[in-house]
Amino acid sequence: MSKREILLRKISSYAFAIYELKLYLDTHPNCRKTIAKIEEYEAKLAPLRQEYVNEYGPLFSSENKKDYWTWVNAPWPWEGE
Repeated sequence: MSKREILLRKISSYAFAIYELKLYLDTHPNCRKTIAKIEEYEAKLAPLRQEYVNEYGPLFSSENKKDYWTWVNAPWPWEGE
């Protein structure tokens, strides 16, 4: 597995966990432990996303600062390296 794939898996794992925890908050809105865990995971996710953007390009079109459409030139996840 390449460094890029490992980084994407870490990003996906944290993003998924955050999403699931936010769903939990729909039924338990005052759970401080869950809120703290979301903040912890968001703090861990931010530098991973920045590292990916710096090394491989934007993950989302909105992150592209140069030319709006150049983000589509990178290989798509199903295309491999």
